[in-house]
Amino acid sequence: MSQQLDFYLARAAEAQRDADAATLDNVRDRCRRAEAAWSAMAARAQRGEKMRAQAEAEKQAAVLAAE
Repeated sequence: MSQQLDFYLARAAEAQRDADAATLDNVRDRCRRAEAAWSAMAARAQRGEKMRAQAEAEKQAAVLAAE
């Protein structure tokens, strides 16, 4: 896992903890929105890593097939 993905996941978890601890509705809502945003960024980063790994595997397979 990349450092960027780890960072996003940590921020999402932090926002979730903050939302759980919030006593004011507007603060809880803000933390939930932050959690959703961080989770979305983590999902995009994870998809990007998966696509890069797949592209690298395809390149390696093409090189081996060409030999």
